[in-house]
Amino acid sequence: MKFAVVLPWWGYALVFCSALLLAWLAYTRVPIALTRVTRGWLTTLRAATLILLIAILLRPVVLVPPAAAHNSLVPVLVDVSRSMRLTDGDGPSRLDRAREIVRDLQARIANEYTIELLTFGEALAPGHVDQLAATARRSDLNGALADLADRHRRDRVAGVIVLSDGGDTAPQEGAAATRLVDAPVLAVGLGSTGVVRDREVLNLTAGEPLLAGASVDLSVSATSAGFGMAAVELRLSVNGRPLEVRRVTPSADGAPIHEVFTVSPSPDAATVYSVEIPVADGELAAENNSRSVLVPAQTGRRKILMVEGAPGYEHTFLKRALAQDPGLDVDAVVRKGQNDDGRDTFYVQAAQGRVAALADGYPSKRSELFVYDAIIFGNIEADFFTREQLDLTAAFVAERGGGLLVLGARSFERQGLSGTPLAQVLPTDLTDRRGTAARASNPLDTSVPNSPVLTSDGALHPATRLAVTLDESRQRWAQLPPLASVTPIGGPRPGAQVLVGATASGELRPLIAAQRYGQGRALVFAGEASWRWRMMRPATDLSYETLWRQLARWITAGAASPVAIAALTPSVPGVTERVSVTVRNEDFGPVANAEVSLAVTAPNGEVRLLTPALSSPQDGRYAVAARFDQPGVYRLDATATRGGVRIGTASRQVLVGGADLEMAQPRLDEAVLQRLAGATKGRYLRADQAGQLPALLRESRVDAGTPEQRDLWQNGWSFVALVGLLGAEWLLRRRAGLA
Repeated sequence: MKFAVVLPWWGYALVFCSALLLAWLAYTRVPIALTRVTRGWLTTLRAATLILLIAILLRPVVLVPPAAAHNSLVPVLVDVSRSMRLTDGDGPSRLDRAREIVRDLQARIANEYTIELLTFGEALAPGHVDQLAATARRSDLNGALADLADRHRRDRVAGVIVLSDGGDTAPQEGAAATRLVDAPVLAVGLGSTGVVRDREVLNLTAGEPLLAGASVDLSVSATSAGFGMAAVELRLSVNGRPLEVRRVTPSADGAPIHEVFTVSPSPDAATVYSVEIPVADGELAAENNSRSVLVPAQTGRRKILMVEGAPGYEHTFLKRALAQDPGLDVDAVVRKGQNDDGRDTFYVQAAQGRVAALADGYPSKRSELFVYDAIIFGNIEADFFTREQLDLTAAFVAERGGGLLVLGARSFERQGLSGTPLAQVLPTDLTDRRGTAARASNPLDTSVPNSPVLTSDGALHPATRLAVTLDESRQRWAQLPPLASVTPIGGPRPGAQVLVGATASGELRPLIAAQRYGQGRALVFAGEASWRWRMMRPATDLSYETLWRQLARWITAGAASPVAIAALTPSVPGVTERVSVTVRNEDFGPVANAEVSLAVTAPNGEVRLLTPALSSPQDGRYAVAARFDQPGVYRLDATATRGGVRIGTASRQVLVGGADLEMAQPRLDEAVLQRLAGATKGRYLRADQAGQLPALLRESRVDAGTPEQRDLWQNGWSFVALVGLLGAEWLLRRRAGLA
């Protein structure tokens, strides 16, 4: 308690001493004689009355916490995803353990806090301890915390208790931080982090199918824990049909297993490859024993612009090889010479609608160049292009996602493209012409100059794969004749790969180098007279055609269409995913006023029409939620129009149920829960430490805000006391004969 009227200490002493003095003086001289006892009582009553009046005038107050300072709300979030039904041995399931913790909390802190039981899996929802069921298809921990922050943004929360195995398998869009409730999170980890009996296909990926009928590598990663060094059986199937079985012995218990299967998918239809490990007795989870991957059908044609500095065999053979590929649409510009005015003249072969843009040898507008998916420069010097055209080409690769292939000695002689905007785009450092290539995949034989040598990176790269098996591919490269010459182009830049080298002066120089730049891809070919690989080999050897078509397809693989559907991977049937469609104009600038429609075709042929809404004007991105109920391959077809004029279309095939991410690596993930607790200044506890939760809640009370002042005299008791003192004094005075 304190007084609202603030005085120094001596002020309070003076006031109250004055009250005592006045009370004593009031009964020192009275008309009748008083006994000592009566005088004492009358003085005491008068003093008490005066002190009470003075105290009321000084406004006695007490500081109390604000109304919102009780910190009574404790949300308890229970993970009800399917991984919570796992038992981690012979004990209770993870969800049963969560029930025990919730009941213990309800018994111990229900009189101090209001406990709000919530469940989370695909969404945050109210729950009841007797009705918890681990049925959610996935666990969205971050989404649940974000929803909780919105749910209690005006409430004061003592703490949030999370009971989970740490799984968070929902897709995360963007890099924005999760909105967290303004309270410490006490995370309790359920499950085991130790060695358990479980076999799992960790990952399954497919390489790029560059040519129709070409081989594709399927890379499999698996693990076997708790079974010692017993052999693991990998069963490969294609569209549900058994294809191959391998037995692999791990190097140690729990050690990773890596295998590569080489397959030839159909170019005309989607192909689903699956790898399965038979389920053994006592496994923690059977759902993670298989994975599938989709190799989509190869549809559409890629547009390529070839610009040649002069006619020649190289251009003729290369143009013929690419023209025979049904997946490529090639426009060619060949500089023939100069006219009477000294201006370059060109021979143009292109579609009718694109001829005008190539009349001067090379496009000068963004819309004219960005219509292509890749560009090939052959034996043409940098001075041929204006600075603006070189800037435009760099943007074509970095922003458009287009590909660039530069070949021929004239493109690299003297300064070449060094010092131009394309210098950073290319995968080799043109300022260091003495750079060498990486190590070869086979022992190097330098006895024949300018012979192509496949590097270790090139042996695995899809663009330089000439046969189904690696050994056969190396053999074909070894059989190719030497080139006429190889131009020094410098060593590879950081992140670039030398795919093929060429023997020169006892060392291996880069012949074919590749890198990704921005959204696109870039290649250099430093050799001369690659047509020898066609003319000096048997007619049945198609290595020349295969190589150039694969190089051309590889550089076009990163180029997106004006209308594009973002990649998505629905993990299990029954989930709802956000489908994003990006719309760009002819300059590949974002279009924020388009009308977009999306057709979703299910595996059974059922078609649903959806209308994506604009979600990001600066990116031209439109989004809509789509539900994927059936396992199998879905087809998404998007159409964008503006003012009744079609901008473009896009298609994407999506495999639903290829991997059960909820059961992937089903052990307790303590790191996720520890990061969550640390970010909110909370604590992480193991399940056997859950008894500490009540004490931690009491310690972690949040700031209650500024205390409030409450007047003590504004109540009935102060009035009653004042009347009582005055009445008692009056009665005593009357009894003593003073009234």
